[in-house]
Amino acid sequence: MTQKIADEMDRRILKELLADARITNNELAERVGLSASPCLRRLRRLEENGVIRGYTALVDPAIEGWTMTAIATVRLSRQHEDEIVMFEEAIRGWDEVLECHLVTGSRDYVLKVMSAGLEQYERFIKEKIARLKCVASIETSFVMNTIKERRI
Repeated sequence: MTQKIADEMDRRILKELLADARITNNELAERVGLSASPCLRRLRRLEENGVIRGYTALVDPAIEGWTMTAIATVRLSRQHEDEIVMFEEAIRGWDEVLECHLVTGSRDYVLKVMSAGLEQYERFIKEKIARLKCVASIETSFVMNTIKERRI
């Protein structure tokens, strides 16, 4: 099996791409101390091996009118396959849900939800989550300030 990250040079390439994914190959090569061809070969290998899954733009949520972030925890009424599938399929279709994590403990899922404000969040809960028959309870905490946010 091919090693996904070969060495420290791969890590340096990834670090530079995390800082600026639009960097040119020549600039990337210069920053990590390689010539352009070996740098491009390493980059392609990292992409082919699935280390780099894609490239994206980080957009200010306020552009979409989203100014409020909530962390919602959800407990399902039962842990049956049909209810799990129902919940997860619904979540995948809702733009307000930025992240959904299946977790251990007293709750089943943790969601990161964005909305334009409290009224819109309330509408999201009432019209979407609470209408799912599989949902037993929802608890919400509102984010007052983000201290650290890191994408990898």
